[in-house]
Order: sequence, then C-alpha cells, then structure tokens
Amino acid sequence: MKVNEGNLSTVSTFILLGFSEYPRLQAPLFLVFLLIYTVTLLGNLGIIVVTRINPKLHTPMYFFLSHLSFLDMCYSSVFTPKLLAILVVEDRTISFEGCMTQFFFICAFVITEMFLLAVMAYDRFVAVCKPLLYTVAMSQRLCALLVAGTYTWGGLCSLTLTYSLWELSYCGSNVIHHFGCEYSAILSLSCSDPSFSQMVCFIISTFNETCSLLIILASYVFIVVTIAQMPSKGVLRKALSTCASHLTAICIFHGIILLLYCVPNSKSSWLLIKVSTVLFTVMIPMLNPLIYSLRNKDVKETVRRLITSRLSSHSMKF
Repeated sequence: MKVNEGNLSTVSTFILLGFSEYPRLQAPLFLVFLLIYTVTLLGNLGIIVVTRINPKLHTPMYFFLSHLSFLDMCYSSVFTPKLLAILVVEDRTISFEGCMTQFFFICAFVITEMFLLAVMAYDRFVAVCKPLLYTVAMSQRLCALLVAGTYTWGGLCSLTLTYSLWELSYCGSNVIHHFGCEYSAILSLSCSDPSFSQMVCFIISTFNETCSLLIILASYVFIVVTIAQMPSKGVLRKALSTCASHLTAICIFHGIILLLYCVPNSKSSWLLIKVSTVLFTVMIPMLNPLIYSLRNKDVKETVRRLITSRLSSHSMKF
C-alpha cells in the first residue's frame, strides 16, 4: 500500500516474498520451521529452568548461559512466527512501523548476544587462568553489570540503526525479497540517498564485530597459554571441556555473521542471504541449548533427575 503526499508516493506497508518462488516447498518448510521453533523454545526454556532449580548451577557461567538462552528465544521469536505465517497465508504484508519494530528487536538481540558471548569468553578466561580468584573476580554485582551493559549497548546500537532506516524515503517498490525486515532488504527499497545509513551500519557493525572478536581472541589466547602450562592431563581435559561448548557457539555465531557480511547485496545473492538469515535466526537458537547441554555433565544430570522425578510422581498417581 502507498500513501500519496503531493507528487510523492510513500510506502506504508511492505510485502514479504519469503520463499514464494518455491510454492511446492511452502508446506514442507512450514513443518520444518515449526519443528525447529518448537525445539528452540523448549530447549532454551529448559536451560533457563535447569539453571534455576539446580543450586550447583548458580554460578556466573550458568547465569550468562541462562541469558544467552533468553536472547535465543527472543530473536528467534522476532522472525520465526512471521516466517511461519507467510508460508501458509496469502497475506504477506507487514506495516512500515511493524517492519521497523521487527528490525529494531532483531538487531538489539543479535548485538546483545554478540557481546554476551564475549563476556562469556572473559568468564572462561577468569575460570581457567585465575581459578582461586574466580568467585571474587566474577561477583554477582559484576555479572549483573556486564549483562546489563550488553543489553544497553545492544539497544542503543539498534536504536541508531533503526533511526537511520526510518529517516529514509520509501516511495518505489514495496516488495521485500526476504521473509523478514533484514537491513539490506529494507535498504534496497529506499528511493533516497542511503549513504548516511550505510555509513552508520558499517561503523556500528565493524566496531561491534571487531571489539567482540578481540575480547574473545584475547581471552582464549591467555586460556591456551595457561592450559599449555598445566602438567596434569586431567586438569587439562577439564579446562578444555569448559571452553569447548562456548567455542563451538562462537564459531557458528560469528561464522554466519561474517558470511552475511561477505555476501554482495544483489538479486543473484538474495537466496543466499535468505538461507544465511535462516541459519542465523532459526538454526542457531536451536543449536545453542543442544551444544551446551550435550557437552555438560551438570546440565544432563539435572535434566535426568528432573525427568526421573516427574515420571516417578506420575507413576505414583496410578
């Protein structure tokens, strides 16, 4: 829909194409994404519940992990419901305000998670390199401040990026070649000069990616040096196991971000951008609880005890 303002036609709604180029895949994709979204919600909610009910898991690492699970649920829930809707209904429209709101939240949650992963790397550095000072160095107050800082910074960056898009004029096509309001897809519809928004996006993206990766890299350089000096293989194995899950999550998260950075914004790359965004917003939130739970004895033991107690209480009723 377009609103006429004199000789200017301003877009008030957008049409999300999604995967409409592949009509035969609509139903299978809906079922697959619905299954993944269900697993994502249950898995991340399970991580949050497990870290709350087990006193052994009331540590900084699991405090950060519960916030990671919360963020995964949030940014998956920003994109996936709309993706599911446009796969089964003919109305694929989204209002301009709704599109900007979706972009703001997905951007805020992603930037927050980016720095939360960096905070978790610092936490692993303190745990491995300064184990005797761990409880003092990673106090509850510091942990709360670090988490609050990541949310605040994510919100400020997202607000700046959203404002830069909001100020542009949209008076041409209103068809978004995507299943959500992704930055490059929105920018391609602008009929005004996008150079300021592109500059803002470049500065914020480069700064955030560079800073978060430097924190992670520096933390793990110190961790590797410390581990290399450990004489006991048992201690070495334990130190590696505490970092393996986090490193896996970092590689997947930043790997897909860098892939999106490297993809040129052209018609020939729209499908690749869609697939990369699916991996980022749908797959990663499902994989994180699996990565952290499958490699963690405390989490697996808590889940096992929880299931056993539920089954035993259920059988006693009968």
